[in-house]
Amino acid sequence: MPSFSDFGLAAPILRALAAEGYTIPTPIQTQAIPKVLTGRDLCGIAQTGTGKTAAFALPILQRLSDARRATPPRGCRALVLCPTRELANQIMDSFRAYGRGMPLSAAVAFGGVPIGAQQRRLVSGVDILVATPGRLLDLIERKSLALSSVEVLVLDEADRMLDLGFIHALRRIVKLLPQRRQTLLFSATMPQPIAALAAEYLDDPLTVAVAPAATTVELVDQRVVFVASAEKRELLANLLRDPALARVLVFTRTKHGADRVTRHLVGAGIDATAIHGNKSQPQRERALAGFRAGRARVLVATDIAARGIDVECVSHVINFELPNVPEDYVHRIGRTARAGAAGTAISLCSDEERLYLRDIEKLTRVAVRVHSHSGEPVNRRIAPSPEAVRGERVDAGRRTRRARGGNPNGARSRAAF
Repeated sequence: MPSFSDFGLAAPILRALAAEGYTIPTPIQTQAIPKVLTGRDLCGIAQTGTGKTAAFALPILQRLSDARRATPPRGCRALVLCPTRELANQIMDSFRAYGRGMPLSAAVAFGGVPIGAQQRRLVSGVDILVATPGRLLDLIERKSLALSSVEVLVLDEADRMLDLGFIHALRRIVKLLPQRRQTLLFSATMPQPIAALAAEYLDDPLTVAVAPAATTVELVDQRVVFVASAEKRELLANLLRDPALARVLVFTRTKHGADRVTRHLVGAGIDATAIHGNKSQPQRERALAGFRAGRARVLVATDIAARGIDVECVSHVINFELPNVPEDYVHRIGRTARAGAAGTAISLCSDEERLYLRDIEKLTRVAVRVHSHSGEPVNRRIAPSPEAVRGERVDAGRRTRRARGGNPNGARSRAAF
């Protein structure tokens, strides 16, 4: 069984990993780190919670440390792009933890906070910059950042960036990068658009995949409960009265839906807080800190805000509403059963959402077990009416096209994060 010392990493990195309690690399780390250290482009596919961040952060730290050079003013040597503020903060925390004791500088840039502090941080340049695409373009347009010195580009959670409509921003950013660079693309799923993105931006890449594309975490116990939409909030509150649901992440499709669910739960005496794109960055950080510390047992989140939530010991993920993009289901349930732990995912499915469930099962190749409202397994599934199937097929197509296409005017990709 390999260890981190087998990769030839610098002593400060190995000491930092030991301090974090990391001794055995995960499969994605075992496959990716040696390949990234060779300088080749790489496309890495792995489920969420499998250690993708360290798979690119460790070799980047090694590369920058081996080839020390001054970073030009308003420049960076390694650029990591990701879709949300929470994920950007998580990646930056990892770089700081793994790179402690190394003479490397790092900064993070995302929207939702004043840009002035980020501009000042970049005046003298940094070795590592972690950013969301919208804020990165803002900094470039303000002449606060230039990308001519980038040696390594990382596209993390690439599938989510495409789902959120960042493809045009990515194209603008890549045009500003040196042609000679190392490019690393990491994703939990590998739909056709990601394959096309890899073909466009990566040069003769190596590919590592530790699980079939779009499979769900094997340790997650997946369940579905069929329930009318009007009864979902009460059922959710009843489920949460079970103390076995110790730390729960609840997903809704919309920001207003997250707020409504949170108000209902608080009114039912359940400690809950919400996190979504309408919340300010301090509000989001307080909500996440309260969830991590156990002050809030339930965190209600939208898909956008939840990407990057890395909280230990999430016992249950509850899909209050099923996602209309099936790949999002993979990301959602990957918030539990992390680092080898077990977890449970419960989906509340209305008649209008049954086609979403079918799409999810087709993508994941898993038949989700049906449970009753009381939590007992059910042996058979009740088919939706032909009228519901026809009507929902039209509606699902419209919603999925909107979700996959991003927003036509480009405002969401720049302002929502």
